[in-house]
Amino acid sequence: MPVAAGRASRRGSLNYWPGFVDALTTLLLSIIFLLSIFMLGQFFLAREISGRDTVLDRLNRQIAELTDLLALERSGRRDLETQVTGLQSTLQASLAERGRLQAMIDAGTSAEARAGAASAALDAEKALTARAMSTVDLLNQQIAAMRRQLAALEEALAASENRDRESQARIADLGSRLNVALAQRVQELARYRSDFFGRLRQILGQRPDVRIVGDRFVFQSEVLFAAGQATLKPEAAPELDRIASVILDLSREIPPDIPWVLRVDGHTDARPIASAQFPSNWALSAARAISVVQALAARGIPPQRLVAAGFGEFQPLDLGTTDEAYSRNRRIELKLTER
Repeated sequence: MPVAAGRASRRGSLNYWPGFVDALTTLLLSIIFLLSIFMLGQFFLAREISGRDTVLDRLNRQIAELTDLLALERSGRRDLETQVTGLQSTLQASLAERGRLQAMIDAGTSAEARAGAASAALDAEKALTARAMSTVDLLNQQIAAMRRQLAALEEALAASENRDRESQARIADLGSRLNVALAQRVQELARYRSDFFGRLRQILGQRPDVRIVGDRFVFQSEVLFAAGQATLKPEAAPELDRIASVILDLSREIPPDIPWVLRVDGHTDARPIASAQFPSNWALSAARAISVVQALAARGIPPQRLVAAGFGEFQPLDLGTTDEAYSRNRRIELKLTER
C-alpha cells in the first residue's frame, strides 16, 4: 500500500517544465514581435531620412551654386574696385587738365577757349561719376538677391527638420498603438484559452490518464493509440467527439480577427523505434499528431485552425528510465495558441 501511494503521488505531481518552455516561447515571440515593430519603425524612419537627405542634397547644391555666384560677385567687385581706381586716376588727370585750363584762362586765353575747356572738363567729370554710381548700384542689387536666396535656404532647411521630427513622433505613436493592440489580443486569447480548459475539465472529469500541464491538456498515448501505432483506437472516438464539441462551441465565441489555432503535439518516450512504417520516434509522434488533427477536422473543426507537430522523444516530462517515466512521456498535448 505505501508503494502504491508513492506511485500515485508521483503520477499526480505536476511537472512545470513544459509551462516554463512555453513561457520562454511566449517571451521569444514577444521579442520577435518587438523586433518586427522596431524594423518597421526603422523602415519608415529610413524613408523619412532618405527624403530629408534628398532635400539636404538639393540645398547643398543650391548653396554651392550661391557660393560660386558669391565668388563671381567678389571677382566682379574686385574688377569694379580696379575700375574705380582707374576712374579716380582719370579724375585726377581731369583735375590736372582742369588746372592747366584754369592756368590758361589766368594767362589770358580767349573767353571762347576758356568756356570750351571748362565744359569739356565738366562733361568728363559727370561721365566718370555716372559710371561709378551705376556699377555700385548693380553690385548692391546682386548682394540683396544673394541674401534673399540664403534666407529661402534657411527656411527650407528648418521645414525639413520639422518634418523629420513629426515623422519620428508618428513612428513612435504607431509603435505604441501596435503594442496596445497586441496586448489586447493576447489578453483575449488567454481568456478564451481559460474557458477552453474549463470546459474540457468539465467533460473529461478527473481521469488519471488526462491531465493539465501548464497551459495544455495532456492525454496519455494509450488513451488514443495502441503501442507503436498511429491509428486511432475505436474507443478514442467518444473522447475526440467531446473535444471537438468544445472547440466548435468556443470557435463561435472567439472574434474572427483573433488568429487562434489548436496545436496538437505528439510525444514519445526515449526508447528507439525502427520499423518500415516509422523509422524514428519523430515520425511516430508526427503521425499520431496528424491522426488527431484529421479526426478533429472530420468532426467539423476548420483545418486552418489546426496544427500538427511531432516532437519525438526530445521534450520529455520525466527524465527517468522507469516504465512509469516512459508512460508519462508518451502523450498527446492540446494547446490553444496564436497562429
